[in-house]
Amino acid sequence: MRLHARIYAGPSEAESAPPILCMPGLARNARDFEDLAPYVAQRRKVIVIEFRGRGESAYAKDPMTYVPLTYVQDVVAMLDEMGIRRFAAIGTSLGGLVAMLLAATQQGRLVGAVLNDVGPELQTAGLERIRDYIGAAGSQPTWMHAARAFGELNAAVYPGYEIHDWLRLTKRTHRLTPEGRIVTDYDKQIAAPLRAPGGADAGVDLWPAYQALGDVPVLVLRGALSDILAAEAAAKMAKALPNAKLAEIPGVGHAPTMDEPEARAAIDAWVAELPQA
Repeated sequence: MRLHARIYAGPSEAESAPPILCMPGLARNARDFEDLAPYVAQRRKVIVIEFRGRGESAYAKDPMTYVPLTYVQDVVAMLDEMGIRRFAAIGTSLGGLVAMLLAATQQGRLVGAVLNDVGPELQTAGLERIRDYIGAAGSQPTWMHAARAFGELNAAVYPGYEIHDWLRLTKRTHRLTPEGRIVTDYDKQIAAPLRAPGGADAGVDLWPAYQALGDVPVLVLRGALSDILAAEAAAKMAKALPNAKLAEIPGVGHAPTMDEPEARAAIDAWVAELPQA
């Protein structure tokens, strides 16, 4: 697979420090980190990967490869090709699941993780909401039409957003087709594994993968309105690991954009705890 990534060099004095790998959510791409990545890159090298089937990464011939373990294999192949042995990870939703699986399968490589509104216990209602809309076809004639439609679909996630906020988020998640229509920027077939029997099952035990993070700095971000990561589950995560901290982002659901001031402050503190070499 041809995978696309954005690479932010970081300062020369941090050249020997483990870089930070950013991984987006299920229907998202590298543009999710268009503000956060250059901000963090003031202190560390940052790599923002697009999973197969998203953005500028190639679409898979077999839609049943759109599953977390395949994404893990893709990420490992990219890191190995780049000669990156140790790294930290910032993962939103699906990206956070991949981060936990990397901790479980690549022991010793992960030096820290931010899990953005995701964890080893996921709420079924939120998973079903995502399964209902993911992969839906349709297009809009203009960016403004697309922003209004996207805002209607996600009004409960970002209740404080105005039209300019929706327009910014829509341009992160949609693209312009050669025919001049606005569509979501991912392969609609990423929904295939979710719609297979048991594809949106929240009953898989991911606690061993979370526990594999061990004593590295872990930041759990939770949207206060989240229907994916329950407050009780997030609190349990913070207590389960010795260097895990929880930050709740007010007024947003699944998932925080990490552009919020509360998220930035928590990420700043997390970066400061990462190893320097």
